[in-house]
Amino acid sequence: MSNDGTLCGVLQLPNGELKYEPYNEFLKHIIKSNAPDLLRDFILTVGIVSNHGNWFTSEDHNKELKVLAQSYDWLLFLTDEGLSQFVENLLLNPTTKYESVRKAFISSYQNQKTSNSFTKVKISLSADRAIQEYFKENLPKIENWFNIISPINKSIQNLKSDINSLTQKKWKEILT
Repeated sequence: MSNDGTLCGVLQLPNGELKYEPYNEFLKHIIKSNAPDLLRDFILTVGIVSNHGNWFTSEDHNKELKVLAQSYDWLLFLTDEGLSQFVENLLLNPTTKYESVRKAFISSYQNQKTSNSFTKVKISLSADRAIQEYFKENLPKIENWFNIISPINKSIQNLKSDINSLTQKKWKEILT
């Protein structure tokens, strides 16, 4: 933080000098750059939260959500509507094409289960492929499932642009 309360990004350069700017400008500068000193250890962090009863809403943050917003470069809030559409379309009433998602979910949450096939760390291959296909086919709708918590006044399109800029870089050339 600067003296006026502005959140700043700070990087120590190889010569020991500190480079700093207001955080959003700093992040934009790094993403657009091809400078090895700026990109060598750079990681763009993206967090996703949903309403677990203690976040309030994407517009009305409590202290935990405010802390999370400062902990990621981007923090996305999965809306209740988005979560309910996912549950409706893939778990409750999927088309035949997405039935493998429902089956994997149900098999993980029944009394006589032998193993999990749909958790936050493990998913069956067929369910994973179906979910990826669902996301690909419904991308514009899914992008609207999220509200941006931070950075303020940015959109999912800005995030996509940042990620695209980073993926288009010639990393081997930059970092050698």
